[in-house]
Amino acid sequence: MPAIIACFKWVIDEAYIRRTPSGELDLRSVDFKISDYDRNAIEEAVRLRDEHGGTVVAVTVGTSDGTRGLKDALSRGADRAVFIRDASFDNLEPSQTSAILADVIGSRITYDLILCGEGSSDLYTRQVGPRLAERLGIPCISCVQKLTIEGDRITAERKVEWGIEVLETSLPALVTVTPDINSPRIPGVRDTLMAAKKEVTTLGKEDLSQACEPVLRTVGMAAAGMERRCIKFGADEPGIAGLVRALVKEGFLR
Repeated sequence: MPAIIACFKWVIDEAYIRRTPSGELDLRSVDFKISDYDRNAIEEAVRLRDEHGGTVVAVTVGTSDGTRGLKDALSRGADRAVFIRDASFDNLEPSQTSAILADVIGSRITYDLILCGEGSSDLYTRQVGPRLAERLGIPCISCVQKLTIEGDRITAERKVEWGIEVLETSLPALVTVTPDINSPRIPGVRDTLMAAKKEVTTLGKEDLSQACEPVLRTVGMAAAGMERRCIKFGADEPGIAGLVRALVKEGFLR
């Protein structure tokens, strides 16, 4: 019966982001959610637990604002959660996040398999999973779309340019999953009520074995802009010739 860890991140829901007239991002009315890819990681962990037995521990790093994410993760089927929080754990870069996770997981949580989303739906660096595996000294298989467990070994499938690649490794191991691996469940009322009764362990920076001070600071964010030329070309021969000349000038045609 495998002991499975599902790592997740509490991120801004991009559906609530607005653009100001000056081009800045308006985050005053945003809501938050579990990163889309991490929902797949939690769902796969729960699926494997239901198939093989064992336990699922949901683990996250962040500020106290991420408390609602714990309830969401638990309502999706995790047995318990571990929340590593501190006011300074805001805008962490991947090496810091992986170092904090490795510190806590390596010393406090028993595991056979660790699941992460292939990347977070805000920064999408795709580095935390592989960096965490390297720090723990365990194999890592990334971008997996199908995963099976047989005894103390896992078999993973992922898409590559020439087809489907099948990989095997022994446990313990870390796997990052793509959205193709499953369809995350939508928690119901009963799931949400049960989540409130599950165990949550909260740790702070003082519980880490080494200091991990943030080195990045966000100084500003701007929305991507797109300007249209609004040039009209006629459907006659001169208009078509003008269109071709414009495309050549812009480098789209040679």
